[in-house]
Amino acid sequence: MNRYLFILGSSVGKKLLMAVTGLGLIGFLAVHLLGNVMAFAGAEAFNGYAAKLHSLQPYLTVFNIGLATLGLVHIVVGTILFFENLKARPTRYKMYQNPGGRTIGSYTMPYTGVLILLFVIFHLFKFTFVDKTVAPIYQQMSATFANPLWVLMYVVAMVIVALHISHGFWSLFQTCGVNHPRYMPLIMALGLVVTFAFGIGFGILPIYLWLIA
Repeated sequence: MNRYLFILGSSVGKKLLMAVTGLGLIGFLAVHLLGNVMAFAGAEAFNGYAAKLHSLQPYLTVFNIGLATLGLVHIVVGTILFFENLKARPTRYKMYQNPGGRTIGSYTMPYTGVLILLFVIFHLFKFTFVDKTVAPIYQQMSATFANPLWVLMYVVAMVIVALHISHGFWSLFQTCGVNHPRYMPLIMALGLVVTFAFGIGFGILPIYLWLIA
C-alpha cells in the first residue's frame, strides 16, 4: 500500500494519473460527440435520444459520478503539478524538446485547462441543470444559439478544447511509455485527427443551429 502511495505521490505517478484520467475524459468526449450528431437529424431524433438517456437514470447517475471523479482528479493533480513545476523553476527556462516540439498546446495547457473548467461549469448550468419540462432540450439549444454571441462563445470554447487536446492526446501516450520513434509519428497524426474531430464536431453544432434557427 505504501508503495502505491509513494508512486502516486511522485511526479511520475501524478503524470500517470493525468494520463489515465485524460484518456477517460477523451473517451467521454467521443461518446458525447456521437450523441450530439443526433441533433443534425432534427428535433425529434435528438429529443428522443435525450429521453432515452434520461430513462437510464440510475446508470447515468453512476456514470456521472465516475466522470466527475475523473475530472476532479485530473484538475487537482494538474494543479499540483503546475505549482510543483513553478516552484522548481521560478524563473523562465528553456524547455526540453519533446517529440512534438514546443507547441502552443503544450505551452498553454494549464491556462486552457482553467478556461475549459469554467466553460464546463457554465455549460452544465446552461443545458444540464435546467428544467427540461419548460421546453425540450433541442428547442432550448436552438433558442440559445439563435443569438450569434452564444455561437461565437461556444465556438471559441471548442477551439480551446481542441488546443488542450492537441498536446494532451500524444502526451498521455508518452507518459505511458509509448514514445518509440516508430510509433510516435502515428500517434501524433492520430492526435491531430482527434483534435480536429472534436474541435470541428462540437464547434459546428452551434453554427448549424444558428443557421436553421
